[in-house]
Amino acid sequence: MNQTPPTGWSEDYRAGLMNTYGVPKLLLTRGRGAHVWDVEGNEYVDMLAGIAVNSLGHAHPALVAAVTDQLATLGHVSNLFASQPQVVLAQRLVDLLGAGPQSRVFFSNSGTEANEAAFKLTRRTGRTKIVACLEGFHGRTMGALALTANEAYRTPFEPLPGDVTWVPFGDVEALADAVDDETAAVVVEPLQGEAGVNQPPARYLAAVREITSRHGALMWLDEIQTGVGRTGTWFAHQNPRLVDGTVVPDVVTLAKGLAGGLPIGATIATGAAAELLVPGNHGTTFGGNPVSTAAALAVLDVIERDGLLAHAVALGALLRDGLLADPRVVEVRGAGLMLGLSLADSVDTSRVVEAGHRHGFILNVPRPGRVRLVPPLVLTHEDAEKFLATFPAILDEAGA
Repeated sequence: MNQTPPTGWSEDYRAGLMNTYGVPKLLLTRGRGAHVWDVEGNEYVDMLAGIAVNSLGHAHPALVAAVTDQLATLGHVSNLFASQPQVVLAQRLVDLLGAGPQSRVFFSNSGTEANEAAFKLTRRTGRTKIVACLEGFHGRTMGALALTANEAYRTPFEPLPGDVTWVPFGDVEALADAVDDETAAVVVEPLQGEAGVNQPPARYLAAVREITSRHGALMWLDEIQTGVGRTGTWFAHQNPRLVDGTVVPDVVTLAKGLAGGLPIGATIATGAAAELLVPGNHGTTFGGNPVSTAAALAVLDVIERDGLLAHAVALGALLRDGLLADPRVVEVRGAGLMLGLSLADSVDTSRVVEAGHRHGFILNVPRPGRVRLVPPLVLTHEDAEKFLATFPAILDEAGA
């Protein structure tokens, strides 16, 4: 069956889909590795990876095989039953987190859902106060949205679940002033992805841990975008480039890169926090289904087998050094293959994405003045060099 829309696909999109994103600029039809093709046959190097989702790029043989084999065996059973991939993946994540055998996992369908589960878990402490960070992003559902300070996202849907206080990201003094003995949890991203990859001081997460422990509050790390090897370590809070010392959180949420493009979310709780949710407190029909968890296991296997953590570190360093060679790149933040660029005022970032398309690259501008690079972990050295050689021309076209 030919599923290629007619030439007027954008009109069909507008007529059939709710206007929550506007009409996309491209209709993509296939991918291979870090490359994608649109309906007109144009090829692009994907430097966005579905917003840090496609860890293994597109159509990776190991991921295709894992999903196909699992779907041909057992596709869905609900959580009235267990499946082998679900059980194995939970233990694998606990082992990678390294927070001890008392850790437990709740599987859901997305990062927003992972944060919803974590939010409900914090209420089981008997406290309601949450401290979150300005410029952070935790999802679009009502609970997750309540943690996001951006008024443009929040205002149309208020009132939202309350008792949330926001502090500047990376400001230890402000955090210490906000957290008290009534605080249930502090939620923080190791790197703020939707803000353009904001990076805190190296001692910040250690300070969060100390402050929360002092007041009996939970330390909740939102690693939905930063986890699963994105920064060159399994979890960003384990990355010595980002964190000075060892930090053991109470709750970690994962999603985007975990299953390489299939819907999944994971809420991992450690120690006493792992016992807070009990039967009847929370649930999901599709969460932890055999196909998504089999896909996640394949992703973890390939990252380990092919040395993609070290690859992300090496390629990230190459990109960082190459980008900083252009004086219009004011700053590069982040680690591994999660990089945020601040551009000079001479560059109109509203034109960067379309200029990138014309030169064969998928780019992302999460906010004015900033470009976010989160390519597949399988991005090749050749593609990275090609991007560095082309980026000055993209900036030329986007010049004011």
